[in-house]
Amino acid sequence: MKREIHVFFTALMFYTRIPCPKWVDHDPAYLNQSIRYFPLIGWIVGGISGLAFFVISVYFSVPVAIIVSLVVSVLLTGAFHEDGFADTCDAFGGGWTRQKILDIMKDSRLGTYGVMGLILLMTLKMALLYEFSNVHESTVLSVSLFFISVHAVSRFTASTFVFTHEYARDSNDSKAKPVAEQTSFINLQVGLIWTIVPVVFLAYVVNNYWTILIFVPAYLTKYFLARYFRKWIGGYTGDCLGATQQVSEVFSYLYLIVLWKFV
Repeated sequence: MKREIHVFFTALMFYTRIPCPKWVDHDPAYLNQSIRYFPLIGWIVGGISGLAFFVISVYFSVPVAIIVSLVVSVLLTGAFHEDGFADTCDAFGGGWTRQKILDIMKDSRLGTYGVMGLILLMTLKMALLYEFSNVHESTVLSVSLFFISVHAVSRFTASTFVFTHEYARDSNDSKAKPVAEQTSFINLQVGLIWTIVPVVFLAYVVNNYWTILIFVPAYLTKYFLARYFRKWIGGYTGDCLGATQQVSEVFSYLYLIVLWKFV
């Protein structure tokens, strides 16, 4: 049990800015195992963001609630995944060889492709969340489960790269290298359980069991991104995982909104 607590806090420290006990560090062994708690981090980030959305929407307009929920999400993660998305946009937009793409990803500076990608991404998220407020009668439970489910599914989708594709970098100085190393299949199973639970509860609360098929658009997102990444760099990087999480999040929002609007 003590080891599992250590692994969980390692995941919390690596994927968020939430304070952790001082005895938690970036031990590669624990970091490698922490991937099984990636969806659980989605519970935390999604739950707090959803709660912020609901509370603010009670006292202010929906657009204000949406912006506050996105701000909360970014503050909780330190824009960890958004940074990966922006770096991926810059790299694949400005690089024409494998090495050039990897070099641009490593560069901490933000370019035009990254800026435009982030602007469009956040604008799309705001528009989709506004649509969500129009098609669904909000309760604190349904809103929380909506956010938790999407954040858990998108993170689980990104984590599956570790089990299906090769890490593209040869260097050992990457922060994501310990996560990317081959890990036990049990981690995938545990991560899937953390992902399924909120989705099933959401389907029950909204009384629409087609909700469970949220895994389909998430998987398709990963499938096409993976093909693209493999074509250009032969695998994936930590930034690719961040980009996959963000794009999967958007398509998960889109699926649920279309489902609840027309089915």
